[in-house]
Amino acid sequence: MRYRKMGKTNVDVSVLGFGAMRLPMVGAKSGLDSFDPNIPIEEVEATKMVEHAVEQGINYFDTAYGYHGGKSETFLGKALKPHRSKVMIATKLPPWMVQKPEDLDRIFEEQLTRLGTDYIDFYQIHGLGAATWPKMKEMGVLKFLDRLKSSKRIRFAGFSFHDEVKIFKEIVDSYDWSMCLVQYNYYDRIYQAGRDGIAYAASKGLGIVVMEPLRGGRLVDRIPVEVQALWDSAVTKRDPVEWAFKWVWNQENISTVLSGVSSLKQIMENTKYAKDATAHALTDSELALIDRVRAEYRKMLKVDCTGCGYCMPCPNGVNIPQNFAMYNDTFMFKDSKEMNVFFYNNMLTPEQRASGCFECYICEDLCPQKIKISKALKEVHQTLAGK
Repeated sequence: MRYRKMGKTNVDVSVLGFGAMRLPMVGAKSGLDSFDPNIPIEEVEATKMVEHAVEQGINYFDTAYGYHGGKSETFLGKALKPHRSKVMIATKLPPWMVQKPEDLDRIFEEQLTRLGTDYIDFYQIHGLGAATWPKMKEMGVLKFLDRLKSSKRIRFAGFSFHDEVKIFKEIVDSYDWSMCLVQYNYYDRIYQAGRDGIAYAASKGLGIVVMEPLRGGRLVDRIPVEVQALWDSAVTKRDPVEWAFKWVWNQENISTVLSGVSSLKQIMENTKYAKDATAHALTDSELALIDRVRAEYRKMLKVDCTGCGYCMPCPNGVNIPQNFAMYNDTFMFKDSKEMNVFFYNNMLTPEQRASGCFECYICEDLCPQKIKISKALKEVHQTLAGK
């Protein structure tokens, strides 16, 4: 296993991290089952996965309060108990469950109990963005993190992020964070925090942890014929999974990349790829090939939205780029509609959904791509409302 520094912490973390959001489940039929608290984790298989990860030198394990309906933390704490002294546990505080300042301590204590530990290595605020950041500041979360650090109940504080780069930079500048967790892959280069946000956070000394390097598997499952032909044209033959990981690892400011594994086979393959995880390893021709793969995917876009954000903010609160991103995903990546319908109806607020558009056309005047946004938002809602 190779290791990199977690930003200014000077802590060595394995280049591959273990993500515990998509653990194998008993009788699972869909990727959405990991959100169902009634479906149990297949603990025998999952324990084998953890053991293999530790044997191969993975020392960064990531979970969250809500993963697997709350069961992920409990499982991971039990599985890592024999190895606690040589691994680091990262988990997340759920802002949506914080209604009063006292909830911060209550939730944290519950997480310690679930994980069976008396400290957490990397404690993050989950999914910070424009909607949650003001609320968490009002609840006193920054002083709360200071208190946890001073009492050595957490070693480092960070946040995970799903919003636009402007708010990302604001959050980075607001506190002495040790790390951040962002979605990043060769397709999502300018999505959410993107490479601009990553470079900014790294310049401030934050460790960068990457989630969704395979875009939830969509970059490697049931690949379109046109894309596979491009991969097949490479001089050095690699599995699409390896190409995706190598693209992220190629960037020296990335500390570790999370693999949300669902089987022993997956973690075995990923740890094999991690043995050759070095920065600046891809040649110019290989980077150009990955660029062509990305361009081929983009040809399949239903709405040619680049996510630039010039249309924002919408006066009625609609998250226009996010709606278009989910809509495009539905057509670009096979079998992704069910997941996008779920996110549209459960992860966006009613105001943020496409149905909130009241056709003021302000956004259309601002759009560099000249997209007929109001019309396209109607199509988004028809597709993703799930009715």
